[in-house]
Amino acid sequence: YARTREALDRMKRRDKWSPWHGLKMKYINPKNGDYAIPTIATFMQLLPKGFTTAPYRSTDSTIYVCVDGNGESTIGGRKYAWGKHDIFVVPSWVKHTHTATDEAALFSFSDRGIQEKLGFWREQKFQA
Repeated sequence: YARTREALDRMKRRDKWSPWHGLKMKYINPKNGDYAIPTIATFMQLLPKGFTTAPYRSTDSTIYVCVDGNGESTIGGRKYAWGKHDIFVVPSWVKHTHTATDEAALFSFSDRGIQEKLGFWREQKFQA
């Protein structure tokens, strides 16, 4: 995580923040640039304190683990609070947002890897 955190800190200084994801980096296999696990997509994202993502949904079911910070997610209209080491799930094609109470780092993994390979994966980005 120390190397991942360094990469996120570099991204904070140079990259543009996504309204739907904050800063989001893909964990990759350095040999081929694909996901670290071929059929499972893995990501780490950073949300600054007070940041609320714009509504978003995609066809993959995503499991989130809060690595650092606190916040809440609105998933399908219901609010769920989370903090360090909490795990929560966003089911396929359910609109959701994340709000960081403190700067928050979220690790996520999903079936997006296989969906992309089969040509099934889709996303929809809503305006805030």
